[in-house]
Parts: sequence; C-alpha cells; structure tokens
Amino acid sequence: MGKLFKYLKQHAGIVLAIIVVLFVQAFCDLSLPTYTSDIVNVGIQQGGIDTDVPEQIGKDDLENLLLLVPSDDVQTVRDAYREGTKQDLDTDVEFYVLKDSVAKDDEKISELFEILGKPMLLAEGLSSDSDELDAMKTQILSQMPEGAVSEDVSMFDILRMMPEEQREAMVDQMEQQMSDMPDTMLEQTAAVYIEHVYKTIGVDMNALRTGYILTTGAKMLGLAFLGLLASVTVGLLASRTAAAVGRDLRRNVFHKVVGFSNSEFDHFSTASLITRSTNDIQQIQMVIVMLLRMVLYAPILAVGGIYKVIHTNVSMTWIIALGVVLIMLLVLVLFLCVMPKFRILQKMVDRVNLVTREILTGLSVIRAFHTEKHEEERFDKANKDLTKTNLFVNRAMTFMMPSMMLIMNGISILIMWTGAHGVDNGQMQVGDMMAFIQYTMQIIMAFLMICMISIMLPRAAVAAGRVDEILTSETAVKDPQKAEHFPKEGRGLVEFDHVSFRYPGAEKDVLHDIHFTAKPGETTAIIGSTGSGKSTLVNLIPRFYDVTQGAIRVDGQDIRQVTQHELREKLGYVPQKGVLFSGTIASNIAYSNEDMTMETIQEAAEIAQAKEFIEEKPDEYDSPISQGGGNVSGGQKQRLSIARAVAKHPDIFIFDDSFSALDYKTDTVLRQALKEKTKDSTVIIVAQRISTILHAEQIIVLDEGEIAGIGTHEELLKNCDAYYQIASSQLSQAELEQAVTGSGKGEAAHE
Repeated sequence: MGKLFKYLKQHAGIVLAIIVVLFVQAFCDLSLPTYTSDIVNVGIQQGGIDTDVPEQIGKDDLENLLLLVPSDDVQTVRDAYREGTKQDLDTDVEFYVLKDSVAKDDEKISELFEILGKPMLLAEGLSSDSDELDAMKTQILSQMPEGAVSEDVSMFDILRMMPEEQREAMVDQMEQQMSDMPDTMLEQTAAVYIEHVYKTIGVDMNALRTGYILTTGAKMLGLAFLGLLASVTVGLLASRTAAAVGRDLRRNVFHKVVGFSNSEFDHFSTASLITRSTNDIQQIQMVIVMLLRMVLYAPILAVGGIYKVIHTNVSMTWIIALGVVLIMLLVLVLFLCVMPKFRILQKMVDRVNLVTREILTGLSVIRAFHTEKHEEERFDKANKDLTKTNLFVNRAMTFMMPSMMLIMNGISILIMWTGAHGVDNGQMQVGDMMAFIQYTMQIIMAFLMICMISIMLPRAAVAAGRVDEILTSETAVKDPQKAEHFPKEGRGLVEFDHVSFRYPGAEKDVLHDIHFTAKPGETTAIIGSTGSGKSTLVNLIPRFYDVTQGAIRVDGQDIRQVTQHELREKLGYVPQKGVLFSGTIASNIAYSNEDMTMETIQEAAEIAQAKEFIEEKPDEYDSPISQGGGNVSGGQKQRLSIARAVAKHPDIFIFDDSFSALDYKTDTVLRQALKEKTKDSTVIIVAQRISTILHAEQIIVLDEGEIAGIGTHEELLKNCDAYYQIASSQLSQAELEQAVTGSGKGEAAHE
C-alpha cells in the first residue's frame, strides 16, 4: 500500500484537486435524500408549508391563538408580527405578517415555535368538530349560569369569557396531557394548523404545494447535475493520473532494465521482466484509479452519511452498525480465502509468459524434433493452472456481490420495519424514513467500496512489490561517482592485468589470472574448446560483467573508472548471435548514429560483404527487417551485424565468433576487406575455426578458463599442445607441417 502512495507522490497536486471535487460530489449525493424527504414530508404531507410558525395569519386566528399562549409570552408573539397589506396578500380579510427580521433569524423562529407549538396544536384541536370537544364544551357550559351563553358558541368565545387565571389553568392542564407527545407530531400538527389559517385568509394552497415541489425538484436536478459533473471530473483526473503513473513506471522500469548488467538478467528472467513491465504495471494503474475514485471517496461519504443519519433519527443508528459488521465479517472471510491466491496468480502469469516465449522462439526446433504434442501439453498445464486460480478468485468475488446485496436489502427491510413503527407512533415521518434508508445505503456502500478495494489491494501490492524490486535493485555494474576519462591521444590499447572472474553465486572462477595486451593495428584472436570462457572474456571488455579480481585497462585507464557510455563509445561489438531490430537495412547499419550518411552505410555493407544481397532486393537499403531479423538468413544477419560495427569506426573491434555462419570464401574476402578498414584499430576475435585466425598477430589459447598459450599460429603449433589439438582437428597434416617447420617436421616438433 505504501508503495502505491509513493508512486502518487509526484502527482500530489492533482490528488488534492480530486479530494476537493470528491467533497463536492459527496455534498451533492448526501443532500439528495434530504430533499427527497422534504418533498414527501413538506411538499406532500404538509401541503408545501415549510415553516414552523405561520408567516401570515388572520386577525381572528391570531387573537384565538393568543388565548392559548401564557400571558408572559403574548407580547413577544405580537411583536413578531406586523399588519399585512395588499402587497403582501390580495385579500379582504384583515391579517398579520411575520416580520422580516424574525423570518430570517432561525433563533427567533425557534423561540417563537417554543411559544406557539403547543398552542397551535390546541387551537387546531379546539377548531375541529369532535365528540371529545363537544363533551368538553357541554361540561364547561353546565358550570355557567343558565342562559348566560348560547349553546352554539365556539370554544374560543368560551375561553375569552373566562377569567385569565381560570383560562391559563385550563390551558396548562391541556398542555400537561400533551407533555409526552413527540416533537415530530407537534411539527406535523403545527403544519395542519398553519394550512388552516392560510386557507382562512385566502392563500392558494395548491399553488403553494406545487411551487414547493417544483422548487425542491429543481434543486435536486441541479445537485444531481453538479454531482454528475464532479463524478466525471474525478474519473477523468483519476484516469489521467493513473495513466501518468503507469507511463512513468514503464519508463523507469525500461530505463532500469536497459542499465542492467548480465548479472541482473540472470536474476530476473525475460518473461518475468515482460510481465512486470506490462501486467503488473497495469494492475497498479487500475488500482490507482480505484484508490482515487473510490477509496478516497468512501470515508468522505461514510462520515457525511453518519452525520446526516444522526440528524435524521438517532434511534435507528444500530441498524447501520449491524450492516457494517455483517459486511466486514463477509469481507474478512473472502479476504482470508482469496489473498494467498493473488501471489500465486502473478507467478502463474510469469509461467504462462515463459512457456509461450520458449515455444514461439523455439518453434523450428519443436517441429524438427516433432515434440508439438509435448509442448502443447506443457502450455496447456500452465494455462489450466492459471485459469483454475483465476476462476477461484473470480468465483469468490462473484459470491461477494450477491451476499452484499442480500445484506443491503435485509438492512432496508429492517429499516422499514422499525421505521413503520416509528411513523405509527408519531416519532418520525415517512420522508425521514426514506431519507434514512438512502443514507444507510450510502454508508454501507462506502464500506462496501473499501472492502472491495481491500480485496484487490493484495494483488496490486504484489504487483507493486515486483515492480519496486526492479526499480530498487542494485545494478552490479555501476558508473563511478567521480568518473575519469580516456586520454584523447588513446587509440584503443586493451590490457588484461591478471584478471579473474566468477559468476555471481558460483563456487569457482570461470576465468583465472588472464594477462595479455591487445594492441592497436593488430588482431588478437581468442580460441579454445567449448566452455573454455572465450565469450565470457570478451564480455568483460564492454563491462557486461565486472572482473572479480585484477583490472582491464583501455589506453591505460581502468574501465571501471570511466562511464559505461564513454567506454562503449570506443567499442564496435558484434555478438555471437547476430541481433537485428525491426526497421530497415539502413537503420540497422546506422544503429550507432541516426545521422549517418548513406556513403558510410554503403561502405560498411561493402566491407561486410553484404552489398551484393542488399542490392538484389527491390528496395535495397530501405528493405524492411522484421522483428529479430526473421526475414534474412543467418549469414546475412551476421554480415549486417558486422557492417553495423564497421560503420561506427570504433577504436576497438570485438568479434565474438561472428564469422561462424559465413562460408570459407566469404569469410576470407570479408577479413581481407576488414583488415584494411581496421588497420589502426584494436581487433579482438573469438573464433572456433583456425582458418579465421591464421594471420592474427596474437592468438590466445584458453583452456578451462586459463591461458594455455599466447603467440602466432606457427609459434603455438610448436609450443602449445591445446592449440595443436584444435588445429589438427581442422587442418591437414601437410598444412600443419608447413606451418610448423616448412620442411615436413611438424609432427616431430610437436612431439
């Protein structure tokens, strides 16, 4: 997880912008349930009345209401209203309007509702026609002198005729009976009373209801559009950030791999490097999108949802806790089952890539030995193992979603069951229950998002660890911190000063105490039996490996004290296996310099004896070369590789058995042309054929990693048994005798 955030560090500004936009999105998402609740509670149930106290009230209704207000608070109520005018409402009824200073002050409105809440409930009850009210009226009239009051008089008229102390005592008694009534019931009844007084003064209730619903609906549409815009913006920024991280990781991995020595390539297989550069980075990129889009959003949504729930209805918060616990338990079980499989999964992807690469690159050998069936079975096994593990992971993930939906739907039913009792008891409204369901789903979805990403994180963490293993790996061959330089007058003198080399992890040296000098203008040939260390020796010069003991010097300078770039600028290297790149013949020859002239390219091709087959092609030097040089023969590939080195004009030529695919005639002509071109350069040739190195000024014979002899062809035939054995297997007896003595005594000299 830490590695994933490390990759995001350089994109901190965009991540901060994403967090800000996520807060906007969360605000929109969390506001919508509130507006839904308002439409149901206020727009539908309360007829569009969204105030706790009447904003407009008829004079008679106000006077009746004040009869139920304690005498100490009557003046406070009167001060809150002013006389209404035609501009306020076109009606013939005398009415009062709530002052602007009160209407815009929430504290004053709350204070006014504290005073008028229960009186409005009483007023609504006293205005209704019910048996209970008739019984109360009859009881009061029976206590008054007969004929003093008409029987059709209203309760408000009766209260008005009562002494103040008696009226207040009666009101207190009625309020005490309502002391256990929930605030929700009080608010709903207040809305009914306000609707009654509005109708009395001629307010159009249909227009009020429609206006409120349309206004609230318009706000919901605006918030939905803003939330959509925020969501799209976050998705865009997250995708761009993840793509940038993926691009940077691929670039860094590629740069790191390009700088690897052969030791690192021995540690990381090619198939694994390809998987890490593609599949693993893709995993990281996908998870980063989800991190920015979901993981950052989930806690914002969860905290906001909990805050909203607390302000909606505290009594049902236990349901949310239950839902979260059930989800966490489910995810924990899945997590324990799936997590170990993710590590295995990446290794199996490596295995499939390895087998595929081996089969594709060795297809000709497979066909030649008729082992297609065996290779098919080998690939089929790797593929089935990967498929089986993938199926297990995907089935576990598939099981998770129905389980999550079951929990969410069960929670919804539980909320409805509990909420229905609350609505029935007057403890909450229908709209509040609907909002509570939506908030609960949002909170559970937030935890669900976190849980889903937590299951994907292990695989991404494995991928990040594998990529980081490349990026943090120590390269065995490094440039010095303070690099030195080759002397400007240097021409490419190569010195091996008691060099020994051992492969990393090996128990003994491959090369031991190698000591010789290769001079400019001369050809130094290296020959020996298979496995004697010839290619290993020349691979030490370009620093594909570093020596274990001793030193290699070029123009008197230890090659470890200069940069690899400066060293390799002096080299023209032709590998044992010719390597070409997709492009054209010209681009492959001019590989060391994109601005190379056509004359130089043609000259190099002519020296390498490649001109003839190039000019036979329709497009000549613009002829395409397929990947790996698959559309040219082995000999043509080798000649183009030699031409590439010749075109560079280096101080040091290294030919690692680079003439093996050439016929004798081409080999002879090529070496003659090459000798003229390289007369001022140091030439080092690794060869298997004696004919290739007959005229070398210096031949080094290797035997099991040690120098068995150094000298010319003639000298070695006389003095080196290992060389004589190689020569006798390739040359005739007459050629041997002529080389040794020129008079037929070669064998005796050997003995």
